[in-house]
Amino acid sequence: MSKHYGWVIVAGGAVITCVAMGSMFALPVYLQPIAEETGWSRAGISGAMTLGFLVMGVAGFFWGSLSDRIGARPVVLIGTVMLGLGLLLASRASSLVMFQLSYGVLIGAAAGAFFAPLMANVIGWFETNRSLAVSLVSIGGGVAPMVVTPLASVLIGIYGWRSAMLMIAVGAVVIIVPVALLLKRAPQIADANLVLPEAGAALSGQSGRLRAIFRTPQFIVLAGTFFLCCAAHSGPIFHTVSYAMICGASALAAASIYSVEGVAGLFGRLLFGLSADRLGVKRVIIAGLLLQSAGIFAYIYVTQLREFYMLAAVLGLAYGGVMPLYAVLAREYFPDHVMGTVLGGITMTSAIGMAFGPIGGGWIFDNFGDYQWLYISSAAIGLAAAALALAFPPVLADRPGAPQPA
Repeated sequence: MSKHYGWVIVAGGAVITCVAMGSMFALPVYLQPIAEETGWSRAGISGAMTLGFLVMGVAGFFWGSLSDRIGARPVVLIGTVMLGLGLLLASRASSLVMFQLSYGVLIGAAAGAFFAPLMANVIGWFETNRSLAVSLVSIGGGVAPMVVTPLASVLIGIYGWRSAMLMIAVGAVVIIVPVALLLKRAPQIADANLVLPEAGAALSGQSGRLRAIFRTPQFIVLAGTFFLCCAAHSGPIFHTVSYAMICGASALAAASIYSVEGVAGLFGRLLFGLSADRLGVKRVIIAGLLLQSAGIFAYIYVTQLREFYMLAAVLGLAYGGVMPLYAVLAREYFPDHVMGTVLGGITMTSAIGMAFGPIGGGWIFDNFGDYQWLYISSAAIGLAAAALALAFPPVLADRPGAPQPA
């Protein structure tokens, strides 16, 4: 099979990521109409998303490990069916508990079936331009809020939230299923010399493989850095709209800060992906983490909308560019046949890190009356992520006789 087919996998992965993640993360536009129609609390409705994040992280580990054995295509197809079913049940929910279980558990579990399997599949196709390929797939997630969310908003205005959610469910399945059929395993390559020396013997069996992977310094530092990175930016991302409104911005203007971050994130993925292929992925990750920390800290000096936009551009560029690169670094540490397991493991830690930010920021505001300590503590966590990234062990390309990835 032509090696150029890898770019078909990249395009398919971007489309699937856009539709799947957009379908899940459109919940904010449903929030008000659901609350008005049902009388459910906004906290209860929003709790479905929090639950979804946690379930997605745990499920991502399972789906990633499964994709190592059966491939990305069947995993994505199963996840697509679950996604459609979850949206269908959520659109018909007659109680808050039913809605939370449908949206938080079923859709959250389905969402975990996309990131790790797709990234593992794409990485296997590339020895050069690997960072760019992974970044292009992740662009789908960045485009999703600009495509699926506005579409859901229009459908809600015309048909109501229940019919809109059902239409999104049908559309997601109709689009993702044929695209998922394009997914193929990468041509087999010799991985024997890519296995970590300290893990070599144990990688032969599944249980031994897991123990060997999770005990390596490569995995520990990679997962720890990803956790701290997400813990650093999740609070500022979640609470900055509220902070902007406290500073005098209108609700619409404050919400537009997210749009600026989203657009900047698209450019960040391209810029960081190209830079990582040329300068080395470790250097670019560390630089991005330092930029992210500086941008978060600068929020304590911001009060004007224009300044919020400027910082949103910096942060979107930084965390949007860094996030896909953890998958690239994972491939430089571990062979293709365990990539789903590795990415599933680090995704689980990142989801836990994401869950801390909104809760921690709310606690800080409730106890201190402002967000200053949120930004100070988040910036400190970001610096800790950069410091831990300095401890990344040498990648396999640095070892004598190992093949040279891009």
